[in-house]
Amino acid sequence: MLEGWGSVSSVGYIDAVNDALERLDDLGYERGQGVDLANHGPMGAEALALLGQEDEVARWVRRYRSAMEHHEPPTARFALDPTDESSWRSALGSFGRAGDWELLFVRELAEAHWREVLVRWWPRLIPGLFAGLTHGLIRTAHAVRGLYAAGDKPTPLQLRELARGLAYWAARYTELPGRPRLAGPHTLPGAVAALPRVASDGPMGPGTARGRLDTLARVPGYTESLEWLAPEQAPRLLSEMTVQFADVYLGHPEVYPVPLIHGVTAPAAVRLVLPHLPQELYEPTLARLWQVHAAFLLAFTTDRRGEGTTAWRSEALDLPPTAELGARAAEHGDEHVIKFTEACLREYALLPDPRYLAAAFAAQRRISRLDAGGGVGGVGTGTP
Repeated sequence: MLEGWGSVSSVGYIDAVNDALERLDDLGYERGQGVDLANHGPMGAEALALLGQEDEVARWVRRYRSAMEHHEPPTARFALDPTDESSWRSALGSFGRAGDWELLFVRELAEAHWREVLVRWWPRLIPGLFAGLTHGLIRTAHAVRGLYAAGDKPTPLQLRELARGLAYWAARYTELPGRPRLAGPHTLPGAVAALPRVASDGPMGPGTARGRLDTLARVPGYTESLEWLAPEQAPRLLSEMTVQFADVYLGHPEVYPVPLIHGVTAPAAVRLVLPHLPQELYEPTLARLWQVHAAFLLAFTTDRRGEGTTAWRSEALDLPPTAELGARAAEHGDEHVIKFTEACLREYALLPDPRYLAAAFAAQRRISRLDAGGGVGGVGTGTP
């Protein structure tokens, strides 16, 4: 992490995360009236603490809780048997079983080390990586970072948060059509450039995006694209993914400013988890990430617009010093801005491409602030 940012080894980070988890413990998996938006509280609080804003976490949690009403926590009804594949597989993608999934993972984490549970369930869940617009993956990854920081003394709250991340992933499990493979001729930038975009007859709203996602197999270029990406070392490909989708985010100011953020935060989340997984899981995970990226591009964009150009530099004319971006995200307050800023700064520390900083700053301006009085402007998407 860049000097001046928080560290997972700091006592302040660990204390702030556990305090936030206690304050957020009574919230359900989703929120909103008439919509199903993911609960971002634990993820936003953990990212804020990592940004070195530990002293702001409790205040931010109060603001977040008041901004939008959350659904009630799910209750367990019918036990899932982890040793019976037909039992748990039939419950994948069934949000009504979220409480059953949480109970399953709570029990598994009580009986085995969290890494053992993670490795057991990762290959079962990665085909459904799109779950909740990748929020199942992202919530799991934030929980993993907190557990890693705790060393051999994880708290019950931290273990329950991992159980909830995995449970949300399983309950919102969404398998996109087709089987992606890293067996093609293209680099990541080449694959993105080759993907044909489909013009829209009218404004691109949530309904249009949902329609495209529901018919992905028939969208021109989608099926072919699943085998376009060439094999690459995982760390390098993750950097290519995050910087490419920082570029995509900058290139599409006309798009509602939240969904494309996940093109960066999803691979950045995978980077947090990969060190805890066996290498044989790297390639299938990266292949599924590319599949998700292709779906994002086809569902939310209609052309390449400013991608791959220098148009993004107009977003960076008044770019604040790098060291200020974390504090600005905390002041802004929106949970997507906080998570995106943290991911961009973390990726920038590994690959100092200015598009990361410009994208974080662009999000801070494009997404409405979390109103201190309880209102919310930039609303996240739990399910598209």
